[in-house]
Amino acid sequence: MGREKRIDLNCDMGEGFGIYRIGDDETLLRHVTSANIACGFHAGDPTVMRRTVLLCLEHGTAVGAHPGLPDLVGFGRRHMAIPAEEIRDLVLYQIGALHAIAAAEGVRLAHVKPHGALYHMANRDRTAAEAVAEAVARASDACGHPLLLVAPPEGELSGAGVRHGLSVLREAFADRLYARDGSLAPRGTPGSVLSAEEAADQALAIAMGEAVSASDGSHIRIAADTICVHGDSPGAARAAEAIRRKLEQAGFAVCPASHDAPAG
Repeated sequence: MGREKRIDLNCDMGEGFGIYRIGDDETLLRHVTSANIACGFHAGDPTVMRRTVLLCLEHGTAVGAHPGLPDLVGFGRRHMAIPAEEIRDLVLYQIGALHAIAAAEGVRLAHVKPHGALYHMANRDRTAAEAVAEAVARASDACGHPLLLVAPPEGELSGAGVRHGLSVLREAFADRLYARDGSLAPRGTPGSVLSAEEAADQALAIAMGEAVSASDGSHIRIAADTICVHGDSPGAARAAEAIRRKLEQAGFAVCPASHDAPAG
């Protein structure tokens, strides 16, 4: 009997703050299996974090920390020149905040996925990657159990995670157009955000190990243990529903990732 086909479907959420609401988290949680919860730097606040944790508990969704740069105005998507020591500390701080809120509600933290500019900085720059991975490793010790690190399949971040003894979940994006080199096409690029139907097709191709179309018309393959749909994109809930339906129709068990996933 062949090995069961499994894939995780993750989403960034809890990204409102104060009186501001971003994304339809309640609907998204009917379809995704892992949630990356903003920890207050690029988005989110303590009350939003707690409410999102409780929603995840209700739906049986794995809870992960989504630490970002201290840039609320720029939604954490602007590059900032930050020393490695500060990167390590701000990531550790944010994981610790969500861990405390989750633990108070009886929820175990499962993973960490850096947000936005921090995610891309850490994947390009080895020093930043080592700082993020060290923070996740130290947070794992503080939590009393290992945390998974979500990272691109190629680049500095996954390598740093392996060096720090972490299990790395290779991530691909369902709802974003890729460039030829495997990076995401900039958001200003026409067609950079895919429709629900396009996202479902791309997610299935990635899960099946098939090539997807890049922005220049070429075709690339992206290895993935978890597939992301952005919660702040228009129509995100509809895209998540379409993605999950297509994956399940193809015989995939859509479920939270585990520590037996491939590393790097």
